[in-house]
This record gives sequence, C-alpha cells and structure tokens, in this order.
Amino acid sequence: MSSVSRGLDRISVTFDEPTLVADAGLIVVATLMVRLGLEHLVNQTVRLVGRVGGARPGRKVLTLVTAILAGGTHIDHADRLRAGATGRVLPFRVMAPSTLGTFLRAFTFGHVRQLDAVIAEAIHRAWRFGAGPDEKPMTIDLDSTICEVHGKQKQGAAYGYTKVLGYHPILATRASTGEVLHARLRKGSSQRGTKRFCQELVARIRRCGASGPLTLRADAGFFSWDLIKTLNRLGVAWSITVHLNKGVHQAICAIEEGDWVDITYPDGGVAQVAETAYITGGGTTKRAPRRVRLIVRRSRLTAPAQQALWPNWRHHAFITNLEDRVVDVDRFHREHATIELAIRDLKEGAGLEHCPSGHFSANAAWLDCAVLAHNLLRWTAHLGEIHPEAQLTVARTVRTRVLGLPGRLVNRSGQLVLRLPERWPWESTFTKALRRIRSLPLIA
Repeated sequence: MSSVSRGLDRISVTFDEPTLVADAGLIVVATLMVRLGLEHLVNQTVRLVGRVGGARPGRKVLTLVTAILAGGTHIDHADRLRAGATGRVLPFRVMAPSTLGTFLRAFTFGHVRQLDAVIAEAIHRAWRFGAGPDEKPMTIDLDSTICEVHGKQKQGAAYGYTKVLGYHPILATRASTGEVLHARLRKGSSQRGTKRFCQELVARIRRCGASGPLTLRADAGFFSWDLIKTLNRLGVAWSITVHLNKGVHQAICAIEEGDWVDITYPDGGVAQVAETAYITGGGTTKRAPRRVRLIVRRSRLTAPAQQALWPNWRHHAFITNLEDRVVDVDRFHREHATIELAIRDLKEGAGLEHCPSGHFSANAAWLDCAVLAHNLLRWTAHLGEIHPEAQLTVARTVRTRVLGLPGRLVNRSGQLVLRLPERWPWESTFTKALRRIRSLPLIA
C-alpha cells in the first residue's frame, strides 16, 4: 500500500458542519430571482386554492427550479438544498420532497397554463433588464423531443414514431441565446397542436417586447400549409424542411446541373446547393395552386470506402420565403441544429432527464419548472456577463464554474460572509456576475 493511500485512510469523515453551503454559486441565480420577483409572481398567478398541497406555490416552484439548477433530475434531489447552510443563500424557504410531490399532483391543465403564464411574464421582466432582442431581428427554432419513461403507470405516455415510450413535448427556442420561449407537454404519440402553439408563441414574444422581424425555422415534422398560412398572417418569415415526396423529387430532377453551387459542408465529401420552385395544387385538383421557394442541398462522400456504400447524391430540401442568396439561406437553415443544444441542456443532468410523476399534469408542471430553470441560467449568463454574448450558454459549464461552488457561511461581527475557496479559477467570473445582477433594480 502506498504512503498516499495510507494517508487518505487516516482521514476520518463526519457530516456535522452546519455552516457549509453545497452549491454556494446559487446565490447569483437566487439574486436574479429576487430582482425578477418570481416568488410573488408565482403566488399571484398560480391559484391552487382548495387543493391539497396548493398553499404557497411560490416557494415550492422555486425549490423545484433551484434543485434543477443545481443538477437535480428527481423530486427528492431537492433535499440537496436543505444540507448545511445552503438554504440561507436562497430567498425562499426550501420545501421537503414529499411536499413537492403533493404540490405537483395538485396541478390540473388550467393550473399548468397558469404556470406557463409565469414563464411568459418572467421572460418579459428579464428582457426589460436588457436580455431581450428589442427591435433586432429574432430567429425562433421549433422542435420536439422524446422524454422516455418506463412502466405503465405514466399517464399520457405512449409509443410515437420513434417507437419509444414517453412524452412528446414541443419547444420553441430563441436561436441566439438558447432560452426556451414556449413549451408544451404532449402525449407520446401526439403530433398535433403546432398551429395553436405558434399562435401563442408569436403573441407571447410580441407582448414581451420583441418588436423586430421574426423568422421561424423547423424540421419536416412541422411542415404543413396551415402552419405556413398562419405564419404569413402573423408576419413571421419561415424556413421549413420538407419530406422528399414525389412532387419534391420532380422539382429536384428539374434543376439544371449548372445551377448547383459548391459549398463547404461535409468532412471528406462535397456538397452543393441550388434553388427551384415547389408548386402544388391547381390543374385538375380542387386545391388552389401554391408556389414557394425550394432550396435543395445535395452531398456526397468522396472517400473510396464510403463512396462504395453511398455512391449517389443525398438530398435535403426546405421551403422558405426568405429572399437572401441561396448559399446564405442554406447556411441559415442549417443553424437550426443549435436547438439540439438547448434540448440537451434540458435533458442531460437537468429537469427533462426524468418525468417524476404518474400524473400527466404534474409532469407538465415539472416541464415548466425545467424551462424556468433553463431560462434563469441563460439570463444569469447574459446579464452577469459570464461569457461572451456571441457564445451559446452551456448549462454544465455554468454549473461547474459558478453554481457548484462550495462555500461556508459565517457570521463576522454581525455581518454574514460567504467564504469561498482560495484560488478558484473563475473567481472574477463569479464576482462580476454577482455584482452586475445585484445592480439590477427590483421589479415594482
């Protein structure tokens, strides 16, 4: 046995220090919660009057949100906030997991919509502090994901097109920041509700103060003429992937070989883009004719071993009403993939990694808590200047550098002092973020 090992064996371990703070960096996000007035906002908006567990919803929602911020994926992970002096750096009383489970089961569809309204108002308030787009153009990414569950006791869970048992939430994110603008939990097999969702989304964004041009990007799962008609009526530009059906194939085959433009796209391959028109309806059909701009990207691998498996061009097509150059529109549409980063942050080591309840409405409320935690992290990063504005926020990085900071809360001559580790690599990042967020005014 080495001397190092013998030295470690001599260290005894006890759990008896009441002044330690497990995640001292939560004080930064907690300060933003106070500036946004979140506890009072939840108490005013979520009215669970007469329902078991419905009293004081503000502290319960914020307990769930903060547990998710700290990396909690289950309700009982809220006990982490009750360790040592962690609760003393939070602006609310931390609730027990059993109380939180009862609270979530008290939700109905209407109460979930009330919690959804809390998220909308929180976005409005954060954007008033300077986190919003104001009159600048804003791009919205629309997508859905599968929240896998196990067992037969999950209400509303079903097998969808992925053949995975779970729920199928729809999400809309702000491309430049990754914050979730709107979210709705759906049954596992559901593909419906997109049109209504987008109507609510655009109305919410406008109420929150985004007055500039809007553009929506989506994949082929959201393509429908009803959605396009709705977006046109709302004055929203769009770029939507389409399935390679017979009509699209015919349009692609009609493209002249000289119309293809080389682009830099795959490693070890070549790629080109071209544009044409996609025309449907008219003729012998009873449908009115439609003509939209169709952008097609084709790619092919050039390595000999791979070319033997995929010798032909592979095509990807989308329709749009954007009028920029075909190469620029294609590059813009490909950036839709950034929504996967936001979905990953929601699911990996965070709220949507697990749907904790057998009740559908309880899981819908849990989704809203996960979204609020997700957005608070991004608003903290933006308002606290934790990283450059052009860089997308990654939750794991913020947790490592700021939130997961261990500390000790001590009383020094009547003044509470949060003592943090010496030589912390991101000390300046932490102090700057806390100083900037403390400088924000309280919401009246």
